[in-house]
Amino acid sequence: MSEDVLPKNIRDVVIVRDPKVNSRYKNGEKTPITNFIEDYMNGRVDCTIDIRLLMKHRTQYFNYDLVPHHGRFVFEKFIPQLAIHSKSQDERIVRDHYDRRNDFFAGFLGERMVYTSAFFKRGDEGLTEAQDNKMHLVSQKIQLKPGERLLDIGCGWGTLVAHTAKHYGVDATGITIAQAGADWGNQQIADWGVQDRARILRMDYREIPPAKYNKITCLEMAEHVGVKYFQRFMRQINGLLEEDGLFYLQIAGLKAGIHRESLIWGAFMNEYIFPGADASMPLSFVVSKLEKAGFEIHSVENVGIHYSKTIRIWYDNWMANREAMLEEYGQWWYRCWEIFLGWSVDIAKQGNSTAFQIVCNKNLEHFDRRRWVGAVNLGERDLV
Repeated sequence: MSEDVLPKNIRDVVIVRDPKVNSRYKNGEKTPITNFIEDYMNGRVDCTIDIRLLMKHRTQYFNYDLVPHHGRFVFEKFIPQLAIHSKSQDERIVRDHYDRRNDFFAGFLGERMVYTSAFFKRGDEGLTEAQDNKMHLVSQKIQLKPGERLLDIGCGWGTLVAHTAKHYGVDATGITIAQAGADWGNQQIADWGVQDRARILRMDYREIPPAKYNKITCLEMAEHVGVKYFQRFMRQINGLLEEDGLFYLQIAGLKAGIHRESLIWGAFMNEYIFPGADASMPLSFVVSKLEKAGFEIHSVENVGIHYSKTIRIWYDNWMANREAMLEEYGQWWYRCWEIFLGWSVDIAKQGNSTAFQIVCNKNLEHFDRRRWVGAVNLGERDLV
């Protein structure tokens, strides 16, 4: 079957298994995509074609109407999470996601176990090379030098911490709330032989001891802080940074304005994939909070198209591990991530959601801005 020509009728691509939802799938009519997602994850319907292909042609069969499920989600989950964001709540939500066994995430992340966008210089790199590109790019954007102290907040499985200690000679500390990630990261640090200058600590970001770091990085963790505490978090980072230090923030962002698909996709993501990550906002929100916290923005690079390519590889990895994931985690979890990855390829490609790489320094008159002359500011093709 050609990827450009699919059957006209929805009943040719969706097989109804539960008669109770039969009326949702009528030839010649579009059904709300949220109803389909709920039905598919729960086994009430199956598909005759690859989910990625179905999502590529989703507007042929689905619309982005609100359904009763959204009301229950908003009042029972989203508003309480948005309003509270306490330590105990954040730990419960985040660990429920990230402390799933590491083999689950390895099923799509690959050997580097990096849960953020890779960076493609040529476009044909494999995932490992593209993630190494990204870690070198981050290191060069913040001008890492041997002996400097680096703090990586929300370090995931600690790969950036190990990478910077090994390749740039820094003393690196990673912070994560997930025990599984901390254990994996510290083992990787030992395997790479840099345990004398790198470590992963399991703690809430609010518990980071007062100290000073030459460089601070935060890659796609600030979203979990939430809108409520985002400004306070930026001020906290400013207080941890040396006066001549640099801060790198990589953050998932949304297209400005109200877009129906973005709204429906965002609700799915917040309910099932990244609960509590309500600080994914347009760039203007992030920049204003950084400036109010005393930072001066040096550079911003939109890497959304790199995210689309990254997620496409994640999807292919997930599909390649289908049998193992189904056996270990069951149909619901497998199909949830199948939808997440298959849909998000296009969401990132068309700009509904993206990722920004932001480099900034303290907004001080005596800061030496000559350091930017001849520096790596954006993802140039001739990176190491």
